[in-house]
Amino acid sequence: MDKNTLISSFGKWVSPINIQKLSEQVKELKQDYYTKKLTTEAYIKLLLVAQLLEFKSLEEMSDALVDEDLQKALGFESISASQLSRKNNQIHPLILANLFLDLVWKIQRHHYQNGKNMPLKIIDSSTLPLNLTNYKWAKFRKTKAGVTLHLRLVFMDQDTVYPEKAVITTAKEHDRNQLEVLVDDQEAMYVFDRGYVDYERFDRMTDDGYFFVSRLKKNAVIREVYTFSLPDDCHVLSDKMVYIGTTQNRSENAFRLLKLVDTKGNTLHLLTNRFDISADEIAEIYKSRWAIELFFKWMKQHLNIKKFYGHSEQAVHNQMYMAMIVYCLNVLAQLNTNSHRSYLQISRYLKAALWKSAHIWLRKIKGKSVP
Repeated sequence: MDKNTLISSFGKWVSPINIQKLSEQVKELKQDYYTKKLTTEAYIKLLLVAQLLEFKSLEEMSDALVDEDLQKALGFESISASQLSRKNNQIHPLILANLFLDLVWKIQRHHYQNGKNMPLKIIDSSTLPLNLTNYKWAKFRKTKAGVTLHLRLVFMDQDTVYPEKAVITTAKEHDRNQLEVLVDDQEAMYVFDRGYVDYERFDRMTDDGYFFVSRLKKNAVIREVYTFSLPDDCHVLSDKMVYIGTTQNRSENAFRLLKLVDTKGNTLHLLTNRFDISADEIAEIYKSRWAIELFFKWMKQHLNIKKFYGHSEQAVHNQMYMAMIVYCLNVLAQLNTNSHRSYLQISRYLKAALWKSAHIWLRKIKGKSVP
């Protein structure tokens, strides 16, 4: 008998989670002391189900336990919303952060085993607004509150994109402050937008051997050093070697500045410290930055991060990490089955076959008929 018939689709989907490593960290952080029923493992599974089925509240999670299959998966028959609330505020975000990073490592291992080229790493942020009355700890303006997800996204190709490193802060934290945290791999090519422009950091990145492409602000002061010739069929308007900044605040290194027009007719000025590839290649690399915009849009449309289950900082951070864990589990499902289904299709098939035998879900995402 196929071993996949012995477990549910949900069980197969969550199987990449290293339960032993999770248990060790739970023990180390003393998360389940005096816990009889709602263990950290059980609550993580319940949060995953809540993400998949888009539960809007802890009460909805509690009510969902009338489902016998859910009871079996969690190991108990009922739980109150107040108990869920206490656990929600108790779980240390480091547990879910490390769970997320372990899944990222599994995705990367798959790519390295299959000889994938070194990916682009795109850096950007997205801010989620919060109600100031309930989230005073996240205040960033007189009448507003919010949290910002600072993210590094790996772009392997058009079909394989995944979050690799995340920093969650209050919305008052500036993007530039996270650049050094998110840039730590000399073998990668980093792509980011104007919000991260910092001449001093660009010099440090260049001196330390990090490569990047960034959009430069229109009012940037530049001093031209050399103009490169361009082939007749090139889509770039100009390609120059420049120094950036004023005499009081000028870069020590020379950079490459490209001028081009995007598909909407906007003029873009791209800055890079790579001189070894063509102007069109630089333009294509920056064009890949759009992938992170699509990722943030996908998260907000299809993952449950608009309404939070708790008001504490821990509860908000945990729910955001859980959303990224869901995304990574879908990436792994796609990679492990060589599926051409989108992450959204994988998720929809999973919801439809959640407690059915895993082979039903696996056949669907592999594009095979279900007998």
